[in-house]
Amino acid sequence: MDERNDEAVAAAVQHGELDAFRVIVERYEPKLVRYARRFLFDADDAKDLVQDVFVKAYVNIRSFDADRRFSPWLYRIAHNEFVNALKKRTKERGTMSVSLFDFDVLFPHLSAKETADSPARQGELKAMLERSLDAIPAKYKEPLVLYYFEELDYREIADVLRIPISTVGVRLQRGKAMLKKIVDP
Repeated sequence: MDERNDEAVAAAVQHGELDAFRVIVERYEPKLVRYARRFLFDADDAKDLVQDVFVKAYVNIRSFDADRRFSPWLYRIAHNEFVNALKKRTKERGTMSVSLFDFDVLFPHLSAKETADSPARQGELKAMLERSLDAIPAKYKEPLVLYYFEELDYREIADVLRIPISTVGVRLQRGKAMLKKIVDP
């Protein structure tokens, strides 16, 4: 087992230690497959798309800044792949469910500082998410998955989704409110 952190492994790949990329795949494949399935794809689609994510990450590893955190960089690649696949799938079906106008990005609301929920509350929310994710629009579902399942913080989610930190808070609040309405109408 490689004891280096993700950033050190990525730097090693950048410096020609190509076998180190296997460590990245081993660490992130289950997480990215889980993320893909929860976000919008079935298991087969998820596995195929995650392979595409790793190919893009490998090809573009030199663009990674080893002074920054690796996981948001990789999740950003995954996000782009998943959104592109969703757009392609909806275009093939003749409907477009991904809006190009995003009110929350253009007019972000100020939100309270990030607070940590109690472990019991987080467990309850995770169980609720598992049961209800398909009923939540993607723009609210994705921050919920990244925060509660992938355990990224607000700044990392903002980096992945390329939205302001305040928008992350708003989407998490709205997503949780939607879940509450689904679970307790």
